[in-house]
Amino acid sequence: MPQSMAILTFFVIGLALTACSPAQDTAVKESTISSMSSTSAEGYSDVVQGKVLQFPQDHLAHNDFKIEWWYLTANLTTTTGEDIGVQWTQFRIGLRPQTSTITLKENDWITNQLYMAHAAVTTKSEHLIAEKWSRGHPQLAGVEPQPFEVHLQNWQWLSQSEQLLPATLTVAGEQFKYQLQLSSQQPLQLQGEQGYSSKSADKSVASYYYSQPFIDVTGEITRHGVTEQVTGKAWLDREWSSQFLTKAQQGWDWFSLRLDDDSTLMMFRLRGQDDTDHFYSGRRMFADGSGRNINSQDNPGDISMEPTQWQQTALGKHPIAWHLRIDSEGIDVTTDALNPNSDMLVSTSYWEGPITISGSHKGKGYMELTGYR
Repeated sequence: MPQSMAILTFFVIGLALTACSPAQDTAVKESTISSMSSTSAEGYSDVVQGKVLQFPQDHLAHNDFKIEWWYLTANLTTTTGEDIGVQWTQFRIGLRPQTSTITLKENDWITNQLYMAHAAVTTKSEHLIAEKWSRGHPQLAGVEPQPFEVHLQNWQWLSQSEQLLPATLTVAGEQFKYQLQLSSQQPLQLQGEQGYSSKSADKSVASYYYSQPFIDVTGEITRHGVTEQVTGKAWLDREWSSQFLTKAQQGWDWFSLRLDDDSTLMMFRLRGQDDTDHFYSGRRMFADGSGRNINSQDNPGDISMEPTQWQQTALGKHPIAWHLRIDSEGIDVTTDALNPNSDMLVSTSYWEGPITISGSHKGKGYMELTGYR
């Protein structure tokens, strides 16, 4: 089995195993595992080029697609000057296509939708993580339109209206909790071709993808019983699809960079089976809503992403420092992990943490790595 498919299989099996409490009926568990173990997108909607994203509707869940997420990272500073990173991600995973006939009763554990949320607080010396699961149910987990809300039990993104922002993000884990006030006056950014984001050269896989990379943050973080005020910048990504990787792709390296010229940069590499089979894409974004796309098909050699330092972490050997270059944008930078041991040791494990940027531009950002062993 190709590694990317193996990762997805273990991912969905893990979802199924954790979706039910130990007291739930064995037949329900087996049914759920059976439905989740397939990596097929059959019965789910396809991502099609040319679709016009509409807001605020597309802030909500798209249950006809197999998977989507609401994903925020923030580079913050405490009142004592300490750098601190925050992550919050809520996933929706389709257990069965919407065409399936499911009888949902108040006490049933059979549902078409499963929700999972990850959170982390990262400093130079520690990386604290938390995870929650729930079936989709208005009282447990889901997405609501008015006001806009994404919630999983007591973890909540709550907006003041049907729009994304302003909003308050509240998360509480065993080792930390935070409450952040989020605001932005800048337009949303549509990634790729007006929100259609290719994940392969032949466009056989793609997603709908938009971002808000210009979010102002104030709030407080509590670690080990000590509460600190924080300020800084955050980045929200929204993405949904029914298939994110080709069978040959092994994983991805994703970066969000906030540069000292007040622009932002999203770039990723989907790793193929050898160095000649990687797929690169990115977008340079500005506060007025404008931006420029970069990809390896339109201008081969324009974009380069090369690891410069590796470290053995709990999950495996990971590239924790990188040389990133985009010739057409005059960008030639190196990135370093704030905390190399930023493994997300949750049901679906990956590396995620804040980074610092130096070189042609300075700044801060976030990095996500998957598929390393």
